[in-house]
Amino acid sequence: MSFEPISFTRQLIDIESISGNETEVGVFLEKQLRALDYTVERFECAPDRFDVYALPQGISSPELVFSTHMDTVPPFIASSEDGENIYGRGACDAKGIIAAQIAAVERLRSTNVRAGLLFVVGEERDSLGARVANDHAPGCRFLINGEPTDNRIAVASKGALRAEIIAEGKMAHSAYPELGESAIVKLVKALERLIELELPRDPEVGDCTVNIGLIEGGRAPNVIPDHARAELLYRLIGDSAELKRAVRDAIRGFARADFTVELPFM
Repeated sequence: MSFEPISFTRQLIDIESISGNETEVGVFLEKQLRALDYTVERFECAPDRFDVYALPQGISSPELVFSTHMDTVPPFIASSEDGENIYGRGACDAKGIIAAQIAAVERLRSTNVRAGLLFVVGEERDSLGARVANDHAPGCRFLINGEPTDNRIAVASKGALRAEIIAEGKMAHSAYPELGESAIVKLVKALERLIELELPRDPEVGDCTVNIGLIEGGRAPNVIPDHARAELLYRLIGDSAELKRAVRDAIRGFARADFTVELPFM
């Protein structure tokens, strides 16, 4: 079986694999790599979620491993192409990279370089697959991690801090608002304070930034809402502990903050 990276990229893109739903793309990669005469192993991460670790037949201890992630951000966008580019969700981040990495190992099979592949789940959410791989992978001398960087060398990486902002209120009929307490109003005020919060910056890496990615709450237009929440993602510069304190101080009296995923600034 020969490997053709362009059509393979489109096949990968056309498999919806938004974070948490990587099973089908993992099964596809497992099947295709076995057909190319690889030994394939699963690293179980969660129910129906697994990393794919593959070595060409005859290799047990790779010097070099190519790695990237199978999951994508929403929404799903099917593949298409023109004379120059392939389009679709994951075309560059990172399904096109998966295809390129398989093509690289295929070329290296005829050399003395012992190379393997590691494709992980959950990179776009909590890096679950990478954490599991750290506990299972047999190791290598070099690892090349695939990310769309325009072939520029990265000298540092912002960290990540996910925050859930939760406001509680008291339910009442909207005809009698004085009997209730709106959790949504509290949440809006808390978020306004967080938008105005001064965040750290690094002269070389840039600003710490925040994205309010999800807001939900309430029960009906004629009901004073008793619960509301928002999910935020901070791209970290510097110490996360200091940022956590600043967030909690800013929203005190309106909401509380729970911090879920934390990856350090490096």
